[in-house]
Amino acid sequence: MLRIYYCLQNEHDFRLVVLAGLICIAASMTAVTLLRHARQETANGRVRRICWAGLASGFGIWATHFIAVLGYDPGIVVGYEARATFLSLLVSVAATTSGFLLAFSSRRLGTRCLAAAIVGGGVAAMHYLGMQAVEVAGHFTWSAPYVIASLPLAIVPMIPALGLALDRRSVPSAIFAGLLFVAAILSLHFTGMAGMGLMPDSELENPSTLLSSLSMAIAVAGAAFSFLAIGMMSALLSGRARAAIAAREREFRVLVQGISDCALYMLSAEGRVVSWNAGAQRLKGYTAAEAIGLALPAFYSPEDAAAGLPARAMEIARREGKFSGEGWRYRKDRSRFWAHVTIETVRDANGKFFGFAKITRDMTRFKEDQDRLEALTRNLDTAMSNMQHGLCLFGPDERLIMSNARVGTLFNLSHDDVPPGTLFADVFRLALEKRAGGPVPAETLKEVLRRHRSYITRPDGGTLIVSFTAACTLSVAHRPTPEGGWVTTFEDISEQRRAEQRIAHMALHDGLTGLPNRVSYNDRLDAEIETAARNGEKIAVVGIDLDRFKDINDSHGHAVGDLVLIELAQRMRGGALDGECIARFGGDEFAAFKCFTDDAELADFVARLETALTTPVEADGLSLLLGASLGVALFPADGQTREQVINNADLAMYRAKATVGRQTCFYEPGMDEAARTRRVLANDLREAIPRGELSVLYQVQRSVSTGEVTGYEALLRWRHPRDGWISPAEFIPIAEESGEILQLGEWVLRTACTDAARWPEPWRVAVNLSPIQLLHVGLVEMVANALVSAGLPAHRLELEITETAFVADKVRALHVLRQIKALGVAIAIDDFGTGYSSLDTLNSFPFDKIKIDKSFLIESDGSHQARAIIRAVLALGRSLEVPVLAEGLENEGQLRLLESEGCDEAQGYFWGRPAPHGTIANQPIGKAATA
Repeated sequence: MLRIYYCLQNEHDFRLVVLAGLICIAASMTAVTLLRHARQETANGRVRRICWAGLASGFGIWATHFIAVLGYDPGIVVGYEARATFLSLLVSVAATTSGFLLAFSSRRLGTRCLAAAIVGGGVAAMHYLGMQAVEVAGHFTWSAPYVIASLPLAIVPMIPALGLALDRRSVPSAIFAGLLFVAAILSLHFTGMAGMGLMPDSELENPSTLLSSLSMAIAVAGAAFSFLAIGMMSALLSGRARAAIAAREREFRVLVQGISDCALYMLSAEGRVVSWNAGAQRLKGYTAAEAIGLALPAFYSPEDAAAGLPARAMEIARREGKFSGEGWRYRKDRSRFWAHVTIETVRDANGKFFGFAKITRDMTRFKEDQDRLEALTRNLDTAMSNMQHGLCLFGPDERLIMSNARVGTLFNLSHDDVPPGTLFADVFRLALEKRAGGPVPAETLKEVLRRHRSYITRPDGGTLIVSFTAACTLSVAHRPTPEGGWVTTFEDISEQRRAEQRIAHMALHDGLTGLPNRVSYNDRLDAEIETAARNGEKIAVVGIDLDRFKDINDSHGHAVGDLVLIELAQRMRGGALDGECIARFGGDEFAAFKCFTDDAELADFVARLETALTTPVEADGLSLLLGASLGVALFPADGQTREQVINNADLAMYRAKATVGRQTCFYEPGMDEAARTRRVLANDLREAIPRGELSVLYQVQRSVSTGEVTGYEALLRWRHPRDGWISPAEFIPIAEESGEILQLGEWVLRTACTDAARWPEPWRVAVNLSPIQLLHVGLVEMVANALVSAGLPAHRLELEITETAFVADKVRALHVLRQIKALGVAIAIDDFGTGYSSLDTLNSFPFDKIKIDKSFLIESDGSHQARAIIRAVLALGRSLEVPVLAEGLENEGQLRLLESEGCDEAQGYFWGRPAPHGTIANQPIGKAATA
């Protein structure tokens, strides 16, 4: 290695060495490029390309060698013998060409090694033969080890270099192959030069046949660069051209073969298939092998083929250069499709005809769509003629393009009156004249057109509601079209408007009587209050409630009740004056108001209402007298707002209903205070149980004949923390109105059952049920739970029901009582003799006891009628085998009366006042209790 370094450092011109290396690199890369291009050629083209590669690389290697030798400076005049020099060039070219040809013949390792040996050995032969052509004044000596070492250095790198050049395709592999070529050539050269020595000798014998160093440098450098430049340019241009051609071929092949929605194929001059793409296979069902050679008529129906349609199509294409047409074509399975066909003639560069190019597209779906469109057009024409809307289509020039028959029907216009081309203004003028029955004033027509054009010019059009006559209302809609015109539609909405008016009337009026309803009444009253406040006027608000309307419904049916309501409404409405309003809120509830300035006007208004409501009503052959309760409140004296005045009128009406013999009641401030007191008590009653304000007392019930205790009645008491003891007669109605009676009733029932379970004797406990409790869905379950929770046998519980409990819903009340009786609980009818239908009630349900109302026993001392009623009830009880208990026993005379008449039981102050649970065990038993 030191020898090689010394040779390069001291015996060579480094500039020429670099030049030689550049030429070697250029030669190697040119050879690799040409060899790679040779792979893409045909057989003949490949040989030519390999020969060019051998010539370029051989010449480049030879040039590298001699330029490097020119850089060798032995210090003696050097020349070159011409024949040996050119002989070394031939050896280099022949070795590289033959080696490249052999390497192309096979990819086996042995072949590649032999090819590398030929190339490397040829380079070595060129090197040493070329050194023999060097003439100096002396002679060369050679070191065998260096000479021998130079041979493998030239051959071994050639093996991978050939593999990379011939088998790979990437740019890095090409560069690496070129570098291996360079390494082999340069290592051979400098190793061989390092093994050479020069011994001085005599002068050259034949200087005339030698080439000078300068001449050699110019010749070799010029020839090498020119030749390599030509070779590289040729390779690059050839490669680009080939790549462009290959790319176009691939693109064309992909284009033709990749099209799957069109059949593309070639026909020979005789009309037989010579090529077949994927689209043709998909469309027609033939593979390429099956289709090539088929005649064109194979794709037609037998009838079309017999008629000569295929031959006629090719004849037209040949004569005119192109044929286009549509028709049914057939696949391999003989299914058909609608095809669009194009046949064009194909000629060579000299214009000679040699076949046809045929394109077939499946247009079946297009034809189906076209057929549907035609059918749709026909149907559209039919629909346009029969549609309920009138329709006119106008163009950008405001002229009529088309109209349907409905337009003529709506406006009594014939097709001749408004033919296509009629101006928009004339269409509307004629329509208005037909509707008006005569000419339309110009100003009226101008205003109509202005209104309609204001909608037509909008981007999204618009709709106008036009009342052409009192009985005809049209909805006219204008919608722009993309072309600049517009579509106008006419819809007759007369019935719709009438229906809307009916709905609006129904929303504000009572459906039965036609009077204003609550919503309408409130709206009108708000408006009147606002006006009266500005003008300093007064308004009388009247609340009206019919007195016996429910009785009429129950006795004669709802149909008769409806007739009565209608008659009363007509009377009140018929007698109403301007500024007066009569309304029905529902059921038997009416209301009215009147604006007035003089009290006489108010008195007249109230009198007319009383007359209308108290006059008997003839309905379904019956003469019925209802009567009514009226409450009057005044604005602004009795309230500043609608809610206040209406509420105060209702308070006055309730006072009138509660006062016997009084039909009309005016509001007084005390009424509001009483209502407020009831609301306060209702609120306090909700908290009475949690606060422990309620208690249950028990009044004894005894046998009249023996005086023995038979049971106790549970009585509820309330000690208010502020007002003290409050009577049940006062707070029980409040509890029923507020709904608290359900909570109170359950508490009393549970308390009574619990207390009775601890009594020393198995006495019965009687608990009162409110009518509201009786109609509650959970009553039966509540009774059962109370008995179970207290551990009280069911036969020891007696529930007392007043006759009024059956008024609201008798069927349901009796059903609930039967369920309770099935538990084993006794049922007593309380306050008997004061209801509406006592005998019917007794006949409807098997009561376990009848309790005579205390009013009869209290009045028995001085009233023969009261004693007669007591005897009758006792006789009724005996006949029905139902025990009778008399309430209100207060003295010995009353007791003797009950004994003489055979009464079973009694209760009252004579036998003891209601007492707490803890005192029951201390009460006397038997006759001693009467003392």
